Amino acid sequence: MRVVYLGTPEFAVPPLERLLEAGYDVSLVVTQPDRPKGRGRQVAASPVKACAERHGLPLFQPERIRRPECVERLRQEGADVMVVVGYGQIIPQAIIDLPRLGIINVHASLLPKYRGAAPIQWAVAQGETVTGVTTMRIDAGLDTGDMLLKAEVEIGPEETAAELSPRLARAGAELLVRTLAGLEAGTIAPQPQDHAQATLAPMLKKEDGLIEWSWPARAVHNRVRGMQPWPGAYTTFRGQTLQIWRTRLREDAAPPGVLRKIGRTLVAGCGGGGGVELLEVQLEGKKRMSGEAFANGQRLMQDEQLGA
Repeated sequence: MRVVYLGTPEFAVPPLERLLEAGYDVSLVVTQPDRPKGRGRQVAASPVKACAERHGLPLFQPERIRRPECVERLRQEGADVMVVVGYGQIIPQAIIDLPRLGIINVHASLLPKYRGAAPIQWAVAQGETVTGVTTMRIDAGLDTGDMLLKAEVEIGPEETAAELSPRLARAGAELLVRTLAGLEAGTIAPQPQDHAQATLAPMLKKEDGLIEWSWPARAVHNRVRGMQPWPGAYTTFRGQTLQIWRTRLREDAAPPGVLRKIGRTLVAGCGGGGGVELLEVQLEGKKRMSGEAFANGQRLMQDEQLGA
């Protein structure tokens, strides 16, 4: 089976490697152009490009995939199927119509829940205990195509989105190989999504990481877990940004946003009477450190307020 693979982020690397391991003929890898990254704004290749180069695969990096010359380039590949995993551009109908088996997407949720650009982060932030991956045949909508196969993955109670993502990528890689084999054998019956059950997982914005201390403790804890690695969960302390990297639920009662040192632990009050222990934080311009080290270094006063 001749495959054209479209992907960009680290999440898309395991499925590509699994296709190669399974013996599929990946004739072309399409990924985003090299972009400036990091504080130094050095131009860097995408993780998928780096993977393709390791395996000696042909690469195509169009600025806009919908341009007629790009559509023609993909037409010339004569692919039996195209696979899209986090590519980062909307695929036009002219390309969707090209392969005989369609375009298969590996989506990191149990569709129709969490359609959109950030399904892993929002599933964790919403306190889900189970998520998964779905293979679907894409159409012109936003993650609205017919579903092919699903695999469930449990979310650990302390697991962050950054920790969950590679596990979902590996599950998606296995599901993709099963899906392609089933499509070729004609043993998969596509299932339409129930659009009434759909939920959205929109692209993250910086403000999505802002903690509201009036939220219940569990909602705060889940938001901290979900907003990683970006934008991160944050609040303010003495007029500076305080990044919150890890928390633990506590029953200790304190007014919302009030900091209290309890023994060697640092606890912030939340709405509803509970709180969260601040396990790892980072003050603006400083290194990451334990809550205890932060409390000792800042010489906390009685009942200081976060987010004021």
